[in-house]
Amino acid sequence: MVNLSLYTTTAVILLDSDGNRILGKYYGTKNPYPTIKEQKVFEKGLFEKTRRANGEIILYDNQVVLYRNSIDVFFYVVGSAEENELILSSILSAFYDSISSLLRHQVEKRTLVDNLDLVVLTLDETIDDGIVLETDSNVIVSRVSRLRTDTTDIPITEQTFIQVYNTARERVAERLLRGV
Repeated sequence: MVNLSLYTTTAVILLDSDGNRILGKYYGTKNPYPTIKEQKVFEKGLFEKTRRANGEIILYDNQVVLYRNSIDVFFYVVGSAEENELILSSILSAFYDSISSLLRHQVEKRTLVDNLDLVVLTLDETIDDGIVLETDSNVIVSRVSRLRTDTTDIPITEQTFIQVYNTARERVAERLLRGV
């Protein structure tokens, strides 16, 4: 009988075209790579194995790895050898599609690094401690976008016209409701 668990994901890794880490999140108490040194060795070997491959899934170091390449970035979702590949595939697709939508289909290293906060938020809305939270990219995008549209901490000089308009509209509505 198969051991069923909510903890499906061991890691999510983003590497650039040279195999250097852009983002790496490792999950779970049974993480096979607890130290940074072990993680770097795993990532380097994984990159060497997949950089010229045309597939989407491999078994590497007793881990199931699903991956996708976009211009100069490699996206990896890692799970245990017993994990369902379809679940890992849906995680990878949801995460990639969400990032693509939020970055206006400019999924490349420079854009990812410039918007790393957005990438991490997207990942956190997709997976929490190895547990899949959401696999619908539209839901993930709406959650992350909602978090980003809060303009109370952004100075008015750095806001876009729409953000200024929305902020002013909200303040006028609040004053009208309070009767001031």
